[in-house]
Parts: sequence; structure tokens; C-alpha cells
Amino acid sequence: MSASERVYGTLYLLPVWLGDVGGTEQLPAMNVEVVKRITLFFTENEKTARRILRRMDPTIDLPSQEMHRLDKDTSMHEATALLQYMKGGRDAAILSEAGMPGIADPGARLVHAAHIAGVEVVPLTGPSSLFLALAASGLNGQQFTFHGYLPVKTPERKAAIKRLEQEIARTGGAQLFIETPYRNDAMLNDLLSTCASNTLLTVAIDLTQPGGSTVTRSISAWKRKVPILGKRPAVFILGRG
Repeated sequence: MSASERVYGTLYLLPVWLGDVGGTEQLPAMNVEVVKRITLFFTENEKTARRILRRMDPTIDLPSQEMHRLDKDTSMHEATALLQYMKGGRDAAILSEAGMPGIADPGARLVHAAHIAGVEVVPLTGPSSLFLALAASGLNGQQFTFHGYLPVKTPERKAAIKRLEQEIARTGGAQLFIETPYRNDAMLNDLLSTCASNTLLTVAIDLTQPGGSTVTRSISAWKRKVPILGKRPAVFILGRG
């Protein structure tokens, strides 16, 4: 079936870098080829998307690229409406702000709408901070749960941390979560003051970027030398050995 005969084109999930350092050597060649071929993108921020596309293909004609907003405020109705731009067999891609679309990312809503409409969804290979952190943590990669963001207020956040420890005791599974970078140090302090001394904590920060690191220690070991994380992208994982 030719593209003109298809009701919809293919929806690609296009992973991008986790930070500002790195070039096309960090991405599969297929990703760059997709960028060179298609002209329809769904993205959270058009300015960021244009910068990412230029980084993938320095020769890209940015004025010819069509972009539509897809962010945390996009409703399911709006996501379904976005599929109209793919009619007639027009391929498109979702661009995340960082990492893999659909994972801790509003692109999941458009992917859901695509499945309902019968649109082919193709995930491309690329970085995902969650899976890189888990792989480097030494914690349970056979059983794990991602919780997104924990509550902002300290009492509720500490209660959520306690529940994660209870889940670790019950299942042994690793418990992953993230935080807004400017609250990283507050999160770390709450973890150290709430968790049992033998609970293991992984802090993976600035993954794939210069100065990035993944460190797993017991809570008691973290307490002996508490680092300043600063406003850098981080993934936190709780688990046991």
C-alpha cells in the first residue's frame, strides 16, 4: 500500500539527548534519517524542538518543518485531533524535551490516541534516563516501578518515601522516581532523614553528560558525606541488595 493510499502515516517516537553536550555520534543513524525525511513534528516546545532538529541535521530547512503543541495540558480530545495532520499517509514524529517520548513524557497521550485510531507507532532507539539509571544502579532490574514525581510538601513526601520502603520490603522491586532539579537537595535530605539505614539509594545525575554519575550507597553511607546535587537532572532509585 502506497503512502497516499494509507489513512494515516507512521508515528515515530524520536528520542533526543539528555543534555546539551553530544552530537549525532550518540544517536542511531536511523533517527537522523527520519528527521531528514519527515516534516511533521509534535513537541512540547517549538523553540527547543527546532534547536534539537538543527543539532540532528545541520542542513535542515527549519521553516519547512510543521510543528504542533503536545504537552502536559494536551487533552485526549486534542491529541486525537492532532492525528488529522497524518492523514493521507503523512509520517510524523514525537519529540521529547529530553530522552524517550512517552516515558515520563506527555507524548504518551498521542501514542494512546494513535493506537485507538489504528496508526502504526514505531519507537526508535535512543537514551532514556530511567533505564540508564536502573542499569547502572545494581538494583533489581527484574522488578521495578517508576513513580514519576513524589509529593512536593515534606510531610506528604516523607509518607510516600515510607510507602516505597514498604514496597521494597514486600516485593524486593526497585522504586524509581524523579524530581524537579531545583528540589533535588530537598529530596535527598528527606530520603536521608526518612529511610532505614540499610536501604540502598541510587542517585543518577546528568547521565550521558560531562560530569555525570551514578552512585549507589546505603542510606547510612550517604549520611557520612552528603553531596550537593544542585539543579541538575537526576533519577533517584530506592532498593535493597
